[in-house]
Amino acid sequence: MKIMFKNLLIAVIIFLNYSNIIAQNDTTKIQDDLLSSLSNDSTATPELLPQHMFPTQRILWGKKGLMRNINYFKLTPEERDKELKIRRVMLVSHQIIGSLTSLGMIAQGIVGAKLYNGDRSVKDFHEGLAAGVDIGYFTTASLSLFAPPRMLSERKGFSSIKAHKYLAILHLTSMIATNILADGAEHSEQIRKWHRAAAFTAFGSFLAAEIVIKF
Repeated sequence: MKIMFKNLLIAVIIFLNYSNIIAQNDTTKIQDDLLSSLSNDSTATPELLPQHMFPTQRILWGKKGLMRNINYFKLTPEERDKELKIRRVMLVSHQIIGSLTSLGMIAQGIVGAKLYNGDRSVKDFHEGLAAGVDIGYFTTASLSLFAPPRMLSERKGFSSIKAHKYLAILHLTSMIATNILADGAEHSEQIRKWHRAAAFTAFGSFLAAEIVIKF
């Protein structure tokens, strides 16, 4: 009788849990959780990589990525924990260098305005600032693109991280356009206008990407 009552109680608990699962529209995931909680099978392995990664991350850090050929970066829970620490250092550096790059963009905009108004004495300084901004910008981008991936996939729906990525596409495109148009801007008024517009777009979207990630 006690055994029957115990089995009935377990069945009720499972049924209530299962009903709650359906109500949350996440049946598959929680079924797996329920089965794993009732099983003592220790051979199951956790998902160590997110489903979606940058192509650059997949090349380096995917299941068959280049970094997996190094013993230190084998795809195990222990090594993934080390990767996440590396990721954190790279993303903190990404933020710091990004902020310094923003200051460089502001300085470049001020000097560029003088050059645009005919002050040729600042031309070399403007070009030096442009080189510094380029180095800072593409270093900032590389730290994000080549960092180890996060452990879990992003949640569905709009988020500040997704807004940050969309803005990144805009400022990367604008930054490339700014550099392409730089040489022609010296000889053509029309190209100079496009160069200036691309530079302002790059700065505005870059600054917006920095701000939106804080929320």
